[in-house]
Amino acid sequence: MKTSPSILAFPLLTIAVSVAAQTGPRPLSLPAQVVLGSERPAEDLRVPLARDTLSGDRLQPQTLGANVSESLQRLPGIVALNRQNYAQDLQISSRGFGSRAQFGVRGVRLVQDGIPLTMPDGQGQPALFDLDSLQRIEVLRGPLAALYGNASGGIIQGFTGEAPFYPTLENRSAIGSDGLWRSRLRYGGQHGPLNIQANVSRLETDGYRDHSETRRDLANLRLGWDIDDASSLTLLVNTLDQPDTQDPLGLTEQALREDRRQAVSNAYRFNTRKSVRHNQAGLNYQRRLANDDRITVMVYGGERYVQQYLAFPGSGEFAGGGVIELDRTFGGGEIGWQRDSEAFGLPVELAAGLTYDYQGEDRLGFVNEQGVKGGLQRDEFNRVDGQDAYFITTWTLAPKWTMTAGLRHSQVEFESKDDYFTDGNDDSGSVLFEQTNPALGLSYQWTPELSVYAAIGQGFETPTAQELAYRPEGSGLNFGLSPARSRNSEIGLKLRRQDTSVTAALFHTLVDDEIVTGPDQAFTGRSTYANAAESTRKGVELALEQRFDYGITAYAAYTYLQARFDRYATEDGDLSGNDLPGVPNHSLFAELAWQPPGTGFTTAFEAQGLSERYANDTNEDQASGYAVFNWRAAYRHEVAGWAVEPFVRVDNLGDREYIGSLIVNGPGGRFYEPAPERNWLAGLSLQYQWR
Repeated sequence: MKTSPSILAFPLLTIAVSVAAQTGPRPLSLPAQVVLGSERPAEDLRVPLARDTLSGDRLQPQTLGANVSESLQRLPGIVALNRQNYAQDLQISSRGFGSRAQFGVRGVRLVQDGIPLTMPDGQGQPALFDLDSLQRIEVLRGPLAALYGNASGGIIQGFTGEAPFYPTLENRSAIGSDGLWRSRLRYGGQHGPLNIQANVSRLETDGYRDHSETRRDLANLRLGWDIDDASSLTLLVNTLDQPDTQDPLGLTEQALREDRRQAVSNAYRFNTRKSVRHNQAGLNYQRRLANDDRITVMVYGGERYVQQYLAFPGSGEFAGGGVIELDRTFGGGEIGWQRDSEAFGLPVELAAGLTYDYQGEDRLGFVNEQGVKGGLQRDEFNRVDGQDAYFITTWTLAPKWTMTAGLRHSQVEFESKDDYFTDGNDDSGSVLFEQTNPALGLSYQWTPELSVYAAIGQGFETPTAQELAYRPEGSGLNFGLSPARSRNSEIGLKLRRQDTSVTAALFHTLVDDEIVTGPDQAFTGRSTYANAAESTRKGVELALEQRFDYGITAYAAYTYLQARFDRYATEDGDLSGNDLPGVPNHSLFAELAWQPPGTGFTTAFEAQGLSERYANDTNEDQASGYAVFNWRAAYRHEVAGWAVEPFVRVDNLGDREYIGSLIVNGPGGRFYEPAPERNWLAGLSLQYQWR
């Protein structure tokens, strides 16, 4: 098995790149490249898009700290599900985009410190987020978010916090139900001109279901260097090693009733499992020029190796193998420019940039001889090139009016070279997708605490390399699959007061050529992909936070989303008017927290729920809606440079049985991935700071 190095890529859209020149000694600053909507909270009122920020206890609210879904499930518009299956990663969707993904994240772009964790084909891996070092996570939705390129649902971006001024060493360990164990060791400190943060962690679990044992090791390093008052350089290195993660597969409705913890029989017969090794690294250089222009130059690169044993032999003529090996190299870079200027005496911000992203992947397929790798069935090299140019401007039209407008041109080329000729076919080929996406938003600051906005724009989402991998019939890539193109509109309001925060958004999206999972593949068990002619998403998002006396805080986030096929004809008939599978009409998260002033104690009750979700395009199978309740508590005590924090968490207090996630259009009716009944987590954080 090979290891892989990768690097971080600069943000696809840079509106406010603040490398502020200062005089005198100062702590080393974070990389200043930030993206639209990443401004300070006061400036957020003037940005015409839905934006949510998670930091502090809301980033890791007495949780395991291993899955970004632990915090994202709090947000309106986002459905973030832990599938209890580390072989397939989390399931994250935004306003319905990404709900069809059978593994990884689709339709939502992932970025950390400006480096893309989403490949140029649009497939993202949330396990790559360095949650142990993040200071905050920001989630952007709406028409302007489409300016990030090959994604329609928005962007999830993580920002690493600055290392503490004094050197600090911390260990945080937790144990829980089903043999769950995770421990991390983290160091941070400022040493002259260097800002250093590093962490290593290991997660082990037997899994809620049978045949789902997992071990995952992560290591991350961030080095920041202020070269002078006008320039800075940042190095980021990340590595992941996850060997032989067992895959229990989805359950049918009958199997679910018999034993919700069981694995599918073929999971044992073919020893379904997945191994991943991923390393990445990136350099980010920023400089403020003499004329106050700012430039950012970023380069990144790496490798990713995946070996996966599927639940069938894959020995048929066009089956392509039941053991898949992917050996990927990837990389790219971006150069961005920003200027703050004036027009008619009012502020104007200008930003422009060029990006290039590449992934090249050797794909091999072998027969799965009941868990042992057999003969070669597929051998090809697939390449994806992405090139983008963007321009964006923010104009202060009047003291209370702000206009943001942008344009992004994207080209994504897929090319395949077939090196397997024993089947008598040369399946080499290529396809080029390109589109120019405009977006326009207008914000009015009604009062210093209240703003309203409206925005329109276009989105662009190509099929991923995995979605192109198989044709409905025959071998080779499915070059007949088209990208999905969306037209988005939104109106909203934002209220920010000392003890009260309210956000609301009303949105409408039309999608042409929606990419959907095709019919079951009777002989291979695989899913292919097709285009539905037209679909619509419309809904409303609401979030409310209220702080009371005595350290009490209430928070609630609600989403109503209606996502339907407007025109969609299949071999099963006309499915026009059906709901998109995997998308709930209603989702809710609510929390009541208490932190007595002057103490280190905190506790909270949480409620979360989803309405009914359909499991397939025909809407014949579904998962019932549910509501569950959780409780958490922690106590932090500091003395003589030490900080000690024990914590405990109990999820699903009512011991309810429900479906956590769905495999949309899963082969053989294996749609269901059950969530655990009542489960617990307990841990301890120990921190020492040299002063």
